[in-house]
Order: sequence, then structure tokens, then C-alpha cells
Amino acid sequence: MRNNHRLRWAAVPLAATLAVVLAGCTQAQLHGFLPGFENEGETAVTNQTDRIAGLWTTSWIVLLIVGLITWGLIIWTIVVYRRRKGQTGLPVQLRYNMPIEIFYTVVPLILVVGFFAFTVRDQIEIESRYATPDVTIEVQAKQWAWDFNYVNEDVFSPGIQAQDDPNGAPGSRIESKLPVLVLPVDKTIEIALESRDVIHSFWVIDFLYKKDVIPGKTNYMSVTPQRIGTYAGKCAELCGEYHSLMLFNVEVVSQADYETYIQSLRTAGNVGQLDNQFDRNQNQPGTSAPTAPEGN
Repeated sequence: MRNNHRLRWAAVPLAATLAVVLAGCTQAQLHGFLPGFENEGETAVTNQTDRIAGLWTTSWIVLLIVGLITWGLIIWTIVVYRRRKGQTGLPVQLRYNMPIEIFYTVVPLILVVGFFAFTVRDQIEIESRYATPDVTIEVQAKQWAWDFNYVNEDVFSPGIQAQDDPNGAPGSRIESKLPVLVLPVDKTIEIALESRDVIHSFWVIDFLYKKDVIPGKTNYMSVTPQRIGTYAGKCAELCGEYHSLMLFNVEVVSQADYETYIQSLRTAGNVGQLDNQFDRNQNQPGTSAPTAPEGN
């Protein structure tokens, strides 16, 4: 009874200390130092970033607790059961211990099932497509840049690969020449991803989400941007010699600025859609290979 009383009093300051430490954490620390959570009080970048960050951070907390328990038991065993001076021979051998065997079988099973269940729950939510999105974008990946079709507005924005900045630091790029995908804030967006050549991967870093772009297949991303700003994007799949130059920016803007940008594309003559006429994969499933002249 006395031991339980002591444990209770020991738990109170420990809980208070933990609460104070967590209260003093920044947004970046509370979200596992993931991108998009640098400043206090900011709206989440998209409708999914809090969910993704929560899954990531909670998983690491659970794994750290498991690691601390495991290392604690290892160190405790080394200290308590070490060979003392004057001892000889082998210690008492224990061949079976059913409670321990059940414990180290059941607990890992619970962890695996738990991680799987929470991951599937969040993945289903993230991968669900909008029935009637406000904006539909078609992204055409190519070595080594991105073209963007604004399907609803019937305009397009062609892109070139990143250009080195001769006046900047080594490895810096000319920002004004990067392909730009403009999205209206607080609108449901569906992005259809297609490739003209090899496998790419469409990654907007602060969205905490990426999706492979596979030749002959259309993948989809559904997202609602919630914070106005400019967010860096890149190809996350090694796709050839200039893979590192396959960069782009996503600009989340107000509805009025979005309409102004669409009008600027029309004024520039970028009316219509960039289709598969530039596709280099003529023999992919679902495409028609050129017909060879008879006799060749």
C-alpha cells in the first residue's frame, strides 16, 4: 500500500513536467518537424496535412516508447545478471516462460495491426476523389519539366526544366523560369497525373504528399489548399540525367487572383489543352503504335 502511495506522488510531478514540456513545443516540434508547420497559429497548408502529420508523429511516439522499454530491459538485464567476481560456470538456464513468450508475441502483433489499421484509415480518406471538384488540373510530366492543363478553363501552362542561376549561389535556380501550378485557396482540386515518357513522381513538399506518375496510367490527387502561399515541388522519382532539375512551384492564391492568372494564359494564346501528341511512349498499353508500311 505504501509503495502505491509513493508511485502516485511520483507520477504527479512527472505528468506535470510532461505537460509543461509539450506546452512549450513549437508547431514544428509538435508535428514532428515536418514541412508546413513552421509558424504558430498558421492554417494547415491543405485539408490533409494535419492528418498526415498526426499519423507520422503518433507513430514515432509509439516507436520511441517501444525503443525505450526495449533498451531499458536490455540494460537492466546486463546490470542485474552480470557475472560477479568469483562466480564460475553458467547461470541457471530458463528454457520456457509462457507469460513472457505470450507477451513478446502479442504486443508486436498489436503494434503491427494498429499501425496497419490507422494507416489504412488515413489512406482511404486521403485517396478519396471528390465527386464534383471545383477545379480539375491535368499534369503532364516529361523529361525534365511539367505542363499544366487547366481543364475547366480550357487553357494550359507549358513548363521548361529548371535553369541554373549564374548570379546566385552554387546549385540555385532562376525562380521566375520554374513551371508554376496556380491553385485557388479553399477550393476542391482534382489533379490528374500523366507521363509522356518514364516514371516520375509529383511531390509538393509542404502538402506532405506525393504520387507516382506512370506512363500509360492516370493517377489522381484530391486536395483542398487552405493557406495562400508559394510551395516548392519536385520530381521524387529518379527519371534520368536531369532529374534534379525537374522542379516546379505551386502558388495558392485567392479566387480573384486565380481568375486573373487564367485570363493571362488566354491573353498569351495558351488556349486549349496539351494532349498526348507529344507522348514518347508509343508502345505502352492503351496506346496505338505507329503502323509500319506493308512489306517492311
